[in-house]
Amino acid sequence: MPAIVRHILVKTREQAEQLKAQLANGADFAKLAKQHSTCNSAKKGGELGEVKKGQLVKPIDSVVFSKAEKVVHGPIKSQFGFHLVEIKFRF
Repeated sequence: MPAIVRHILVKTREQAEQLKAQLANGADFAKLAKQHSTCNSAKKGGELGEVKKGQLVKPIDSVVFSKAEKVVHGPIKSQFGFHLVEIKFRF
């Protein structure tokens, strides 16, 4: 079952937690991704597009295919840093 996903990748847990707090207070996900994410997807507001199980690094993959949609999950640690992940929807 594919999912549409976007994320923000930063170097530290502290920065991820600060961004998550901003999101909880109504900040725009795409805007924060463009300003702070170190992933190439930042240019697209953090959009990863359609992903299938097994395409993402394991810690992110397990969240995308087991957690609730339309919720910001994280910080999630991977070898690249700390991620905030939103599953827009699964189909």
